[in-house]
Amino acid sequence: MITCVGFDVKTRFPLSQISSVPAFFRNHFIRLMLGLHFSEFSLNQMITCRGGIHLQMFNFTRSRTRPNRPNSLGGVDFTDPVKKIDVVRRIFLAAGLVALCITIIKMTPTFSSPSPFSRRETGVTHVLVTGGAGYIGSHASLRLLKDSHRVTIVDNLSRGNLGAIRVLQDLFPEPGRLQFIYADLGDPKAVNKIFSENAFDAVMHFAAVAYVGESTLDPLKYYHNITSNTLVVLEAMAAHNVNTLIYSSTCATYGEPEKMPITEETPQHPINPYGKAKKMAEDIILDFHKNSDMAVMILRYFNVIGSDPEGRLGEAPRPELREHGRISGACFDAARGITNGLKVRGTDYKTADGTCIRDYIDVTDLVDAHVKALEKAQPGEVGIYNVGTGRGRSVNEFVEACKSATGVSIKVDYLPRRPGDYAEVFSDPSKILRELNWSAQYTDLKKSLQVAWRWQKLHHNGYGPSKASS
Repeated sequence: MITCVGFDVKTRFPLSQISSVPAFFRNHFIRLMLGLHFSEFSLNQMITCRGGIHLQMFNFTRSRTRPNRPNSLGGVDFTDPVKKIDVVRRIFLAAGLVALCITIIKMTPTFSSPSPFSRRETGVTHVLVTGGAGYIGSHASLRLLKDSHRVTIVDNLSRGNLGAIRVLQDLFPEPGRLQFIYADLGDPKAVNKIFSENAFDAVMHFAAVAYVGESTLDPLKYYHNITSNTLVVLEAMAAHNVNTLIYSSTCATYGEPEKMPITEETPQHPINPYGKAKKMAEDIILDFHKNSDMAVMILRYFNVIGSDPEGRLGEAPRPELREHGRISGACFDAARGITNGLKVRGTDYKTADGTCIRDYIDVTDLVDAHVKALEKAQPGEVGIYNVGTGRGRSVNEFVEACKSATGVSIKVDYLPRRPGDYAEVFSDPSKILRELNWSAQYTDLKKSLQVAWRWQKLHHNGYGPSKASS
């Protein structure tokens, strides 16, 4: 079940079982109402959403048909006083039925009891995961749930997948474990309402558009979605006394450093709107923290690959974003024949083979770094960490590993550089090892791609109906 803002409710109210309702209402009320006979009346379910309560109330069939006769409300054709009285009676009966339903619902234990998400519980950490329907956010939510945390996912599904939410709900159906709230972080009123109705202990802020190429074409989208929305989240945290923030940042804030590997002390000079928007968000967080006791962890990670080793989750970007997506997705699309080969942009960089060099981090390792950051976060302290393997691989190396992992001889087209890209980026992860005791474990590029490829073969339509392929 998808749980939205408010209560976690799924219940049924057969009218025949409501012994407290007077017999007149129970046996004759619906038959009298609007002159209809109902074979069944049920309140199938109540789902609370940000827009309010949606009630599916009637499940009925007519036992007889009424003759065709003109009824002109505008022309006032109802001249018979008896008919006027009948209409008024039906209106009052309808109002009475609504009041009766509301009373019944309020009397039920599931309605009157507070949501477990709205109260703090000793020994349970309630984590808000923004962007939790996305690639990285869904994997992080899975790990948090496996570690017995309570999780609320907020996502507007502009880039995320409702199918990932369904997978998580099927894995963790117990009440009070997981709820999904459909909302846009760009709406301050909605965000404030979410915080006012839920008792969060920490926030993992993943929600962001995250394609370098797209950011150069539509920079304002990136400043709104990343920088402005982070400010909204931070204000809500401050207003509702939520004092732990794990912020998902990027190595793109460093730009194109003169020296490798990149340490946390490397100057930040981003060269594309994506990196600039992330750095602005970091600056806002750090400025706010100067006069706050909030525990802040900022994780600057590198190029993410892979998927859940048990095959439950994977990467499923929207088709219209393939041009801007990760290289792993582009390789898999080419291997599956969705696209006519792989496009490698830039062969004239100052690297050994002329293609870009990147640090590829498996999503399982990345999620582990977030969990360790959550465990180590201390009030009043800021931790900033690079999350990578410490080893750079060229795009050509990656393509060869992808060919080997998929068993497909992928056609490669070499094109001019993509705007906003840089030649070489890889991390020095010694600080995160020293302070958080974290290091990458899934460092075999081919094996990470094989795991992701297994999921891709079974999910030609992303999180749509599964379909195996050779």
